[in-house]
Parts: sequence; C-alpha cells; structure tokens
Amino acid sequence: MDVILIPGFWLDASSWGQVTPLLEEQGHRVHPVTLPGLESVDADRSGIGLADHIAAVVDLVDRLDGPVALVGHSGGGAVAHGVVDARPDRIAKVIYVDAGPPADGDAINDELPVVGDEVPLPDWAVFEDADLVDLDDDLRAEFRERAVPLPAAVASDPIRLVDERRYDVPITIIACEFPSALLVEAITGGQPWVRELGRIRQVEYVDLPTGHWPQFTKPVQLGQAIAAALPALG
Repeated sequence: MDVILIPGFWLDASSWGQVTPLLEEQGHRVHPVTLPGLESVDADRSGIGLADHIAAVVDLVDRLDGPVALVGHSGGGAVAHGVVDARPDRIAKVIYVDAGPPADGDAINDELPVVGDEVPLPDWAVFEDADLVDLDDDLRAEFRERAVPLPAAVASDPIRLVDERRYDVPITIIACEFPSALLVEAITGGQPWVRELGRIRQVEYVDLPTGHWPQFTKPVQLGQAIAAALPALG
C-alpha cells in the first residue's frame, strides 16, 4: 500500500528516516513528505498556510494509484485530516501519531511564538514535561540541528472541512504523551477538543508511552505500531 508520512512542525521528510525502512520491509510503498516552506532554513515561507500543506499532500494522493494510507505526526495530523476531507474516497486509513483530527474552524496551535512570518523551534521551556519524555540531550541537539522554521499561518489558520464522508474513514491513534484512556474519557465527557474524534465511526487506539516525538525517541516501536495499524496488503 502507498503510505504517506506527514511530519509535524519544524520537521521534513528526513524525520521519518528510522521509521520508513520498517514499513518498506512489510512491502509498503512509503512516501515521506516535506511540506511547503519546510524545504530549508532559507526557504520562502511568506504566504504559506495550512491549506497549502493540505493541497501539497492532496496532489501527491492524486498522483498515486489505488487506496492510500496517511500517517500524520502532531500538526501533520491536521494536514492528514484535511486530506481525508478532500479525498475521502481515496484514503483507506489514517494513523495519527500523538495527534488527532481537528474540527472545522480549529487551528493547530495559535499560541506558539511567531517571529516575522515564521515559527522557529522554540526554547524547550515552552514545551510541557510530557512532550520531552525520552528526548535526551543528544536527541534535543539533533532535533534542533535539523529543525526548520514553520510558516506561521500553518499553525494559526483555521482548518476548513466540508465532506462528512471523512467520518467513514477508519483511523488509529497512537497515543504517546498520555494514555488513550484519557481520550476516551474526554469523548465520553463531551470535551470540545475531541468533538471531531468523537464523530469518527471506526477508531482504534494504541498506546506507545514516550514523549511527543516517538520517531526520535522510540522509532522502532513506532514503526511497528504503524505497520500493525495499516490495512492488510491485498
């Protein structure tokens, strides 16, 4: 199956480097993507918003034959959900890595510190302790070395969703920062931040306890979890 890997904020296609081979070993055709404005530190990020990131992945889906699976990490989960809304008949499965589907009108994170028209990787103090579990000093240094500033509008633009067929596409959530039981509890309690997740008809939860970047802290376990969540090859 064609599997598109969508990175979270500040990351490009290479961030999936330790995960991709594990999926290819299972016979999948893997397509890690670098989203617009993330090509390099010197890339032009002016005028790039969330819709542009979604459109870039929709274009890739349109160039592939047959059903496609999407894997979205963190903010990449919102991109994946936008792609499902645009192409619900083409997406066989969505896997959210420490992420979830946003509701229409939601922004990914409009509280991150903006510098000009971009959001550089902030100081680690900006993040919660749960984000940084297992991200040791060496991994933090490696992350900061590879980080590319995010186009600011990607974080703050409201997502626009129009096709309710998106609720028919099965998903798996790989929960890292906190156990999936908390998500289920939030849905049961009617919490607004999971209102979109609560409408999806087929949801599977997988717990992978670590911080917010399991592709760095537990890449083998993440690759195995993604492979297990993908539809069987026909």
